[in-house]
Amino acid sequence: MKIVKYLFWFFWKLWFYLLVLIVILLFSPLLIVSLSNNRWYKFFFVLARAWAIIIFYGIGFRKVVKSVQTFDKNESYMLVANHTSMMDIMLMLIMVKKNPFVFVGKKELAKMPIFGYFYKKACILVDRSSVKSRHETILRAQEKLNQGLSVCIFPEGGVPDDESIVLDSFKDGAFRLAIEFQIPIVPITFVGLKKHFPFRFFAGKPGLIPVYVHKFITTKGLTQDDKPALKEKVRNIVLEPLLK
Repeated sequence: MKIVKYLFWFFWKLWFYLLVLIVILLFSPLLIVSLSNNRWYKFFFVLARAWAIIIFYGIGFRKVVKSVQTFDKNESYMLVANHTSMMDIMLMLIMVKKNPFVFVGKKELAKMPIFGYFYKKACILVDRSSVKSRHETILRAQEKLNQGLSVCIFPEGGVPDDESIVLDSFKDGAFRLAIEFQIPIVPITFVGLKKHFPFRFFAGKPGLIPVYVHKFITTKGLTQDDKPALKEKVRNIVLEPLLK
């Protein structure tokens, strides 16, 4: 029985990586063109959503969304969610339809073959060990917000190696930027991806993924002195469905 499981995991994960590669290669001419000019980013976002939809549903996942508030297509947001899986990226792209956004992510991912090229072009890269890099992140975020885009950050700062951690502590970046630019924070919880699609190769299974889009949190009138309380409030909101 165990060998059957390992065979399933091997071919399922192999199909995932092949699907990611095939779709990127098929879309690459349009992706390259759409990233050649900042004004065309919204077209890139449409392509990225199509890529995410094909991957997510193509390997056997489904979602059920529980949302208490709807997005205003004319508003910019700070999107934050828990981060336990590569599938978080696909789900975030699928969830947010009318508000094109950019990810803020670790610069190390830009080294990945093929994917790294588009990641570097489409995302705001940050080196958390560099004060200069963090300052440049603020400037680039301001540029994107001025273009009418939103920003997405996974505030745990990475995926914990210890899978027993339900939700790691949050870093400051998302909340510093949200306060700096006075934009609403959208807390989102992805439930079950730690079990359904962990980073371990021989683990996981297709299935239904509940997604909670919580009430948006305004930052109007807040200052950086309010950042610790805001960060803790958002973390508690994201954590609640994970404890059920």
